[in-house]
Amino acid sequence: MAEGQKVVEILLVEDDPGDVLMTREAFEDYKIANRLSVVTDGVSALEFLRRQGEYADAPAPDLVLLDLNLPRMDGLEVLAVVKNDPALRHIPVVVLTTSDSEEDIIGSYSLHANAYVTKPVDFERFIDVVRQIDDFFVSVVRLPGR
Repeated sequence: MAEGQKVVEILLVEDDPGDVLMTREAFEDYKIANRLSVVTDGVSALEFLRRQGEYADAPAPDLVLLDLNLPRMDGLEVLAVVKNDPALRHIPVVVLTTSDSEEDIIGSYSLHANAYVTKPVDFERFIDVVRQIDDFFVSVVRLPGR
């Protein structure tokens, strides 16, 4: 990590263990400056973001990667809560999902998602897409400070 380079905290909200593993590999291969935390459902995502319960000591995420198809509370519901919460709405949320449904895309942007990315099924393309998200939101875009 370059001197003075800030560690970027990323929260991945994903219930598919295979996608979690591929995302971890993508970040580990390319960016040691990032820390990836993972929760597997929408309710846990909100608890993590609000530092409640078992997540009381969780790091404040600089970026959220959000799947739409989640147990307990789906991704669109999580997105709506996050973007309506003055304490959380500044956190960029990238919807990263298998859905290429126009309804999901419009719904996500209507709820103020910062980007919508359809997950490729091919491993190499998936790694490449995650790396591009990382490069853009970590290297190109200026994220709000904590």
